[in-house]
Amino acid sequence: MLLDWLTVVLLIGIGLVLIVVELIFVPGVTIVGVLGFILVAVGIWISYAALGTETGHLVLAGSVLAGGVALFYSFRSEAWSRFALKDSNKSRVNEENPHLLEIGEEGRTISALRPQGTALFKERRHEVQTTGTFLPPNTPVRIIKIVANKITVEAIT
Repeated sequence: MLLDWLTVVLLIGIGLVLIVVELIFVPGVTIVGVLGFILVAVGIWISYAALGTETGHLVLAGSVLAGGVALFYSFRSEAWSRFALKDSNKSRVNEENPHLLEIGEEGRTISALRPQGTALFKERRHEVQTTGTFLPPNTPVRIIKIVANKITVEAIT
């Protein structure tokens, strides 16, 4: 009788721990969460089979109640907030000083532009794009258009 209770408590306890690990640490539905669910189900089934129907009902109700209380408490106490990203990235590409560049300014590509990549103007790196052509690295380029932080360049021939 004591061993049956110990088995039920351990199965449900380990199952709930695995489900919590699934929710917090492992992204998606994996074997950890499925195994946790199976262990909880087996623990409840053993309580019905070994301890009787009345005890099985109590264990089932207790498991559901404990899971619901834990979930409710975790949302009320902001326990999940420490796992959430609080900072946000509000910057944009080429946002720092877009007015420093002018149409007609010349520079060179640092990376291949296919059609987007990186170019160097006034010793500063900028994300640029071409009109659809491929440009290899170290190609001299000229700015032909600047619209909403998008710099369009063409090769200097």
